Amino acid sequence: MVGGYAPATLEKALRIRAEETVVPYAGGTDLMVQNRKNVEYLFLNKIAELKQIKVDKDYIHIGALVTFTQAINDDKVPQIMKDAISKIAAPAIRNAGTFGGNLGNGSDKADSVLIEFAVDAKVRLMSLKGERIVNVEDFCITRRKIDLKDDELIVEVLLPNKPYKNYIYQKVGGRNSLAISHVAFAGLFEEKDGKIQEFSAAFIADAGRFLRFKDIEQTLIGKSKKEAKNLKDKVIKAYSDKIVLTAGRVSAEYRKTVSLNLLRDFLTWFGV
Repeated sequence: MVGGYAPATLEKALRIRAEETVVPYAGGTDLMVQNRKNVEYLFLNKIAELKQIKVDKDYIHIGALVTFTQAINDDKVPQIMKDAISKIAAPAIRNAGTFGGNLGNGSDKADSVLIEFAVDAKVRLMSLKGERIVNVEDFCITRRKIDLKDDELIVEVLLPNKPYKNYIYQKVGGRNSLAISHVAFAGLFEEKDGKIQEFSAAFIADAGRFLRFKDIEQTLIGKSKKEAKNLKDKVIKAYSDKIVLTAGRVSAEYRKTVSLNLLRDFLTWFGV
């Protein structure tokens, strides 16, 4: 038997979450096709306060119930995120799918979450006991495993409020749209006074989790482009050693080769 609750406020939703065994959802674009039995659902889509996009000096706050279509049409959302979510499925899915759902689903192929990894986003969680703010890379543990307690709800995604001028986003799938990524890449690059200030590279490659290696990134921070060029092959080799992929619908060898090619193209594009 399937039943559920549809609270109109966050406070009521948190109380239900604390007192009942329920599965939270909003758009349900992945959840509903699972056809679970003997489940009670917590339908969140009536909670207006979770549908807002706000900006302060530190973060762009994207409510958990903000849909991809809403974000695409909002000037406060950076273009790097829009590039990724505009390729999610079809318009009907983007109209229903939400940022909270993309995180809460626990998929290691979630397009919006890849960008959140690349930009060092955080996720705000709430329960009746209070709130937690967790780095997205810590929240997403492995495929289908997230750091969400039984009494908590995802409330917001927090993107650092900064210019996102120099970036590359690329998605490789069986089709240009309506495709789950075989490989996807998001990279950010920033140079100031002749030195590299930011180098970030995140991958979807069917590895059981999103891939980002901050220790390798640090080898280029503070270097000139000339110095970085001299280190380029060493950096690519370091990524090759760390990218260990699981078996999947497409061979691990292919996905690794594509990932490294995208990384090399990214560095070349920005003069490294």
